[in-house]
Amino acid sequence: MTDDDLVPVARGLLSAAGRRGWTVAVAESLTGGAVCSALVEVPGASAVLRGGVVAYATELKATLLGVDAALLAQRGAVDPDVARAMARGVRERLGADLGLATTGVAGPDDQDGFPPGTVHVAVATAADARVRSLRLSGDRAQVRLGAVAAVLRLALEEAGESAV
Repeated sequence: MTDDDLVPVARGLLSAAGRRGWTVAVAESLTGGAVCSALVEVPGASAVLRGGVVAYATELKATLLGVDAALLAQRGAVDPDVARAMARGVRERLGADLGLATTGVAGPDDQDGFPPGTVHVAVATAADARVRSLRLSGDRAQVRLGAVAAVLRLALEEAGESAV
């Protein structure tokens, strides 16, 4: 997979969200802004994308996104419930209909006892939040790219569309 492979998925998500009158916000950790970057590659993204928060440091997940500090202290940032809370938090704080989140370990070293490739992505609406946990292979760049693709595809599914 390459960055170019993300454009059709991002375009599909923005189109599906636009048809529904939805806006999108993104909370990113291991992807460091790459999800927002993939979305803004699509002309007209500003009609749907509200913005994004890169909360790379663990404490920023609590202060900027409202993730429970006790959850972070107990489990660390690499956790499906943290991904869910990030998605809910960014949706609420940026006033969007759909919140996307990525957290995990890109590598090269373990984090909080989890090996590189451990990734959790989440998508939140006002009604629910879905999480997908993955074990991605490859180097740091491949894991990050895989996480971007995974959260975009999960969001596309949440919008009722099939993944590209």
